[in-house]
Amino acid sequence: MKSIIKTLFCLTIFFCSIIINAQEQDAKNKADFKLGTGLNFSFNEGAYQFNIGGFIQPIINYEKVKDMDSEYEFNSKRTFFMISGKAINEKVSFLVQTDFSLAQPLLDAWVAYHPYEWLTITGGQKQSFLNNREMIYREDKLQFTDRSILSQLYSNTGREFGLFVESKFGDKFGIAPSFALTSGDGRNSFGSDSRDSDLGGLKIGARLDLYPLGYFTEGNDKYTADLAHEETLKLLVGAAISKNKGASNSNGEGHGDFLFYDANGKDNLPDYSQVFTDFLLKYKGFSFLAEYANAGAKNLGIPFLDATATEILAPQQISEYLVLGDSYSLQTGYVTSKGLSFDFRYENMQPEFKDYNSSLLPDAKSYTLGLTKYFEGNNLKMQAAITNTDFAQGSNLTMAEFLVQLVF
Repeated sequence: MKSIIKTLFCLTIFFCSIIINAQEQDAKNKADFKLGTGLNFSFNEGAYQFNIGGFIQPIINYEKVKDMDSEYEFNSKRTFFMISGKAINEKVSFLVQTDFSLAQPLLDAWVAYHPYEWLTITGGQKQSFLNNREMIYREDKLQFTDRSILSQLYSNTGREFGLFVESKFGDKFGIAPSFALTSGDGRNSFGSDSRDSDLGGLKIGARLDLYPLGYFTEGNDKYTADLAHEETLKLLVGAAISKNKGASNSNGEGHGDFLFYDANGKDNLPDYSQVFTDFLLKYKGFSFLAEYANAGAKNLGIPFLDATATEILAPQQISEYLVLGDSYSLQTGYVTSKGLSFDFRYENMQPEFKDYNSSLLPDAKSYTLGLTKYFEGNNLKMQAAITNTDFAQGSNLTMAEFLVQLVF
């Protein structure tokens, strides 16, 4: 982590020195800073653009499990630092994005090629569109203080390493198909060193989004909340499907968390599939998001827990290793013209083996109430949320969080 910090610091100083010198020599170059867009530099009359930005989210957190002592936490929930750029004539862009609140801070590192206005081809580590709708949004653009339980169970950070193809067609009726081929092991998929190798096969998936009433106002498609107060009713109907050939992580965003074997002692990793559907509506400050998720495992054969093939994996035991089952999430909210938002979310989770208490996907229901005050759009805001989760097996959990966000 120290080496990453040093590298980013040196790169920042290096680029800033170049920019300052260039500004002194050429009036065609300019620099400006604006809350929410960071430090922006433009060269050759806008042909080359460079940005330095980020955001911080200090929080106070409260957690209470029934019949147990309460726990409190004061921390920085997220500490993002981003470097991005565009070469307009060459039709190339890049992004390096980190979260220094994580033990492994690198989240995104990709280069994209834009041969046409309707087509983008990206290679590298990127936030995948193969997950549920909320998981596609960056962490500073959430309607609540944190992602839904659905998002957190079926994904980790949402980042994957691979090739991503995105397209967008139409105007009054928008169609946006996307395709991805990734390592199937999430971010940093090749491990920390040569001894920590990739496992299983590749992950292949696609997403299709339809905008039957036209696209959202520019920028308003990156949030669940209707911050732009759409003047006409806008709808988004989407679906994503993926298959991970040989998963060894609970939701396919990692590797080596578990291993199964066949009768000959060779690796026998299951194929892991996910399906997501979502529906988003926005109109004059009101928003409604419905999401459904399903995950299943196939191609197991007769798996063993040990290389000597003495301990067979029982059918229901697979749910101890993979998130399996169905979930749905419903969230709605209203943002006033003065930036005050009232939000509510309901979630329901149904594991594949409902009577098996050790399943990673719990049999539970969850309710969240949220209150947000937007001071400078989404760039400066205060959020509070309280969530109560009712488990069919186990004690109820209550969580409350107060968050301040500054995007720079």
